[in-house]
Amino acid sequence: MKTTMAIDQYGNVQHDLGKYPRKVLLERLGRKHASKVYRDRPDGSAVHVGYVIAGRWFDVFNVERWERKS
Repeated sequence: MKTTMAIDQYGNVQHDLGKYPRKVLLERLGRKHASKVYRDRPDGSAVHVGYVIAGRWFDVFNVERWERKS
């Protein structure tokens, strides 16, 4: 089972963002606008990694349960 979380630049964590993390973050922060955050990859391309909402920069992560095969 996957879940989504976001961490802002201060280390504050938002858990259980569901399938639409942008929508949930906007609702929780009481805002209506979010800008995308991009980060460069080593090969020179850029990838969308999160959002800026109300002056807070959120990196969004998919979280999966860690399992080891026995």
